[in-house]
Amino acid sequence: MNNIQIKIQKFFPDVKLPEKKTPGAAAMDIAAYCPKANIVLPVGETVLIPTGFCLEIPDGYFLEIRPRSGFSSKENIIIPNSPGTIDSDYRGQVFVPLLNLGKYPFAITNGLRIAQMLVSLSIDMDWNLVDEISLNTERGTGGFGSTGKN
Repeated sequence: MNNIQIKIQKFFPDVKLPEKKTPGAAAMDIAAYCPKANIVLPVGETVLIPTGFCLEIPDGYFLEIRPRSGFSSKENIIIPNSPGTIDSDYRGQVFVPLLNLGKYPFAITNGLRIAQMLVSLSIDMDWNLVDEISLNTERGTGGFGSTGKN
């Protein structure tokens, strides 16, 4: 197993660090940081939720912010830009945008696990501009359901 070191800074001593909940988990859960008052998500609105930490991600990597499946499916709270991307050169506080698709306002409490974070490799690439590309494939230019329903 390969490990990389990612520097993390807590803005307050009681901030929860991202953590894996099981040994086989691919991603780390992220908790909200709102110690003074709950943050209310109005129905149909997006609110940026603070985490209380910032990161120094090594060059060649980025982090993806994704919904926690249980939280999203049970509470109808989604991440509207999912997966969100945190680039290696971003140094500000990590915020998670949450959109309430439920029927009632939802209160985000301090320490509530609101998302998950996955480390990904960032691969550099160059464009190879050509006059045409090969269409000699089984699929060709078919898209959006062209391969059938099964």
